[in-house]
Amino acid sequence: MSTIAELDGRVVECRACPRLVAWREEVAATKRAAFRDQDYWGRPVPGFGPPDASVAVVGLAPAAHGANRTGRVFTGDRSGDVLYAAMHAVGLASQPTATHIGDGLELRGVRITAPVKCAPPANKPTPAERDACGHWLVEEFALLRPTLRAVVVLGAFGWQALLPVLTAMWSVPTPRPRFGHGVEHHLAAVDGGPPLTLFGCYHVSQQNTFTGRLTQAMVEDVLRRAARVRPGE
Repeated sequence: MSTIAELDGRVVECRACPRLVAWREEVAATKRAAFRDQDYWGRPVPGFGPPDASVAVVGLAPAAHGANRTGRVFTGDRSGDVLYAAMHAVGLASQPTATHIGDGLELRGVRITAPVKCAPPANKPTPAERDACGHWLVEEFALLRPTLRAVVVLGAFGWQALLPVLTAMWSVPTPRPRFGHGVEHHLAAVDGGPPLTLFGCYHVSQQNTFTGRLTQAMVEDVLRRAARVRPGE
């Protein structure tokens, strides 16, 4: 792919995983009662944010009645409520809410993406589905490479999916860095480009935020640290 826009256009057309295709389309057809009057997206969900972002945020997969409904990552669900409020608080988003495409939300210097582009049953993609979808993330990071300086990974699934992607451009230690909230790892470049700083953050799922395991302030702290990374650091 030559541009992020071209990549996003191809992501939307993907039908590589039969189980995910069947599930995302079934959800879009049956809908949730609260959204029965809405047209669901029901397709793979591309990343969101500028093509020259210095920070990437990596999640897990679209939510069945969130991004699979709205067509934009972390939009229209409780997880997004926490994430975008935190991003707005640290200056990475133009507003604290994300309800639908066309709601005026703009991201500043950050792009949000996921290792799996389709909503999975029970929010659990299989390893085979993760691997089949991995090339999209490889291409996305290659296009972000000139400006990317930091990555915030939301949850252990995204962490494990991302590390193999990074090895094409950065040196990932052996044994591989372990996921944890607030962890920070500095990866040297292997392709002559700038280094990368990798941050871990608990996923902004309701399971974490409703129980108090993760607060908005905790998310803000990690995002703020990532936003402060500058070229050469």
